[in-house]
Amino acid sequence: MITPKEIKEKAERKYTAFLQSTLENEPFSRLVIRGDKSYTKSSLPEFEKEIQLISSQSKEKKGFGYTLEFQQVKTKHLGTQGLPISIYFDTEQDFLKFLGKEQEVELFKRDAAAISSAFPALKEWTIKNPVKVIQNQGRWDDILKVCHYFVENPQPNLYIRELPIKLHTKFVEQNQGTIKELLEILLAEHLNAAEKQFEKRFHLKYSEPQVRFKILDQAISEKFFSGINDLAVPIGQFEKLNFPIKKVLLVENKTSLYTTLTLPNMDHTIAIFGSGYGVAHLKNVAWFADLELLYWGDLDVQGFEILAQFRTYFPQTKSVLMDQVTFDHFFENDPGTPSNIKAQLKLTIEEQALYDLLKTNNWRLEQEKIPFAYVNAVFGKG
Repeated sequence: MITPKEIKEKAERKYTAFLQSTLENEPFSRLVIRGDKSYTKSSLPEFEKEIQLISSQSKEKKGFGYTLEFQQVKTKHLGTQGLPISIYFDTEQDFLKFLGKEQEVELFKRDAAAISSAFPALKEWTIKNPVKVIQNQGRWDDILKVCHYFVENPQPNLYIRELPIKLHTKFVEQNQGTIKELLEILLAEHLNAAEKQFEKRFHLKYSEPQVRFKILDQAISEKFFSGINDLAVPIGQFEKLNFPIKKVLLVENKTSLYTTLTLPNMDHTIAIFGSGYGVAHLKNVAWFADLELLYWGDLDVQGFEILAQFRTYFPQTKSVLMDQVTFDHFFENDPGTPSNIKAQLKLTIEEQALYDLLKTNNWRLEQEKIPFAYVNAVFGKG
C-alpha cells in the first residue's frame, strides 16, 4: 500500500505543472495521486498499521493535505476491509500546505508578475521555467535592473564590472546563466549571434587572450618598440599591428620561444608562442595572409595536428624542424600522447608519412630536445 512518503514524492512531481497552471490563470482542479491497491496480507495487525499510517497524515486527521476515499472491498486473505480507492488534494491550500510551499508560491506569483510587468516578452519564459523563477527568489529586482540596462544599452562595449548598474560588481557574473536566457529574448535583434561567450554575444569587453611574441629583427625592435623585443598584447590589439613584417615563426612551446633569442638576426621576422591548440586565437589575424608563415611544433601527433589546424586558417604555412631527418637525429624513445583523430589532415606527403609513423608507435620528440646549435644552423640558412 502507498505510504505518506510516497504520496509526498508524487505530489512534488506535480508541483512544476501546478506552478505553470497558476501563471496561465487556470483554476485549481482536484489533484489526484495514483496509488497501488496492494496491501500487506500476512496479518490483520500489519494491514491495520498501514491504514493507520496513511490516515494519520490525511486531511481528516490534520485539517489539510490529501483526502482518502475508502471503499469496502472483500479481500482474499483478510475478509472485507475498507481500502483507499482514491487519494486526492481537493484545494490549492491543501496541496501547498502539505508540501510546505505556501510562502514559496506566494513569492513565486509576486516575482512572476514583476517579471511579466517589466517585460511582457518574458511571460512565456516564466511559464516554461517556474523552477528557475523560484531558484532566483530574492534576486529578481537586481536581475531586472540588469535587463533594463541592456535593453536601453544593447551594445555597452564595457567590461561586466564596469556596467553602471547599482548592484554588486560580481552580480552579473554570478547570475550569468539566468541573465543570458532573458537577454536572448529581450535583445534578439542585437545579439552577436555567431558568438557563444556571454561577453562577446552581448557586446561587452572581455579579457582577451594574450599573444606573446618576440621580434627577431633588431632594427624593427628599436624603431617601433624602443628596443623591446619580447612582448605580449591582447589578440584584438595584435590583429591591428602595422609594422614591416614579412615572416612569422610560430612555435608550440614556451621553451622554444626562448630558443629563438639565440637565432641569428632575421630580417622582418617575429616569433610567436602558439601555446599548442591556442593557435586558434590567431585565425583572424588578417595581415598574416600575405606573409611567409613557418610552424615549428613538437614532433608528435599533436604537433602535426596543430600544424594542420593552423593551415586551415593560413594555407601557405610551412613546417620547419618537423622532418624525418631531425626526428632520426634526436629521438630518445619518448612516448607520446595517443590521438583519436581520424579525419584527413592538411599535411604534405612527407609530413603525413612522419605523422603516421609517430601515431602508430606513439612516439614524441619535443622541441626543446633539439640542440640550439642545430636550430641555429637550420634558420641560419634562411
